[in-house]
Amino acid sequence: MSSTGPDSGAVSPPPLPLHVVEQFAVGLQLRNQGYRGRFAPSPTGPLHAGNLRTALLAWLSARLAGGVILLRIDDLDAPRNRPGAVEALQADLAWLGLTWDGPVELQSRQRGLYATVLSGLRRGGWLYPCRCSRRMLADVSAPHGASPIYPGTCRRQPPDWSARGGRLPSWRLRLPPGSIRWQERHAAPGCLDAATQVGDVVLRRADGFLAYHLATAVDELRLGITEVVRGVDLWPATGPQVALMGLLGMAPPAYGHVPLLCDGRGQRLSKRDGAEGLEGMRRRGLDAPAVIGLLAAGAGLVPAGSRLSATELLQEVRPQALAQALQA
Repeated sequence: MSSTGPDSGAVSPPPLPLHVVEQFAVGLQLRNQGYRGRFAPSPTGPLHAGNLRTALLAWLSARLAGGVILLRIDDLDAPRNRPGAVEALQADLAWLGLTWDGPVELQSRQRGLYATVLSGLRRGGWLYPCRCSRRMLADVSAPHGASPIYPGTCRRQPPDWSARGGRLPSWRLRLPPGSIRWQERHAAPGCLDAATQVGDVVLRRADGFLAYHLATAVDELRLGITEVVRGVDLWPATGPQVALMGLLGMAPPAYGHVPLLCDGRGQRLSKRDGAEGLEGMRRRGLDAPAVIGLLAAGAGLVPAGSRLSATELLQEVRPQALAQALQA
């Protein structure tokens, strides 16, 4: 990013309590020990085939590197969470033979940490209140996929943090101008212009919920993640997350954005559209080796019709083939 801070002056990390600084320092030490990846689903319903393929590719990347792979549950958006979804997705992954290192990480257990970082950003002048409604801006704070670039309507307004009509403002990141760059492990480096391609994203919504970008950036740092393997639909989200990590004084991980799995009409699979998960595959008579073979064949790792366990796939897959699968 450029060396300018909010409006003017040099960029400096926000004031953070010692215990937060220490958590980031531990994360840096973990990074230095070797490969650390993660798979981070939301508990909003069953994992569909696209989610499962991403989980498999993330797992393979870590295991081939002799590294660590964590399971993190992005469960901050409580109204969208479904009862039993966390247990169900863990059972699905275990049924496929995808094992994870360490305890499952629940973002809901880290709300205090995220709030502390948010307060530091506010004290450092990196946030401003925004009262623009979703109706006005077509949901500029949507966590997944591309969203409209915020035009900066409230950036120059006097900072009024009080409630109006019983409603608090959202909090936006005052993003410095310049290019945001990051490393794509198997593709050209990522680059987005802060002003024209990213904009001032929401870090705390008006309803009080902490936003996706904040929690994700903090987690990559505290968990020492070295590479993020996820769908290419999240490529636009990388810009604000990398920018936020930079403002916190830390380097981002590398990224591997994988192609989306689409249906016969070329439409991306999604939970919202009821895309088939393991339950549907089992009803069609597929067992775990058949599903692993189906997912791996879809990524170009094995011939169509292959039947093999996750462990057998790990022994057979070539690093060059995996690198190709990680190119969107």
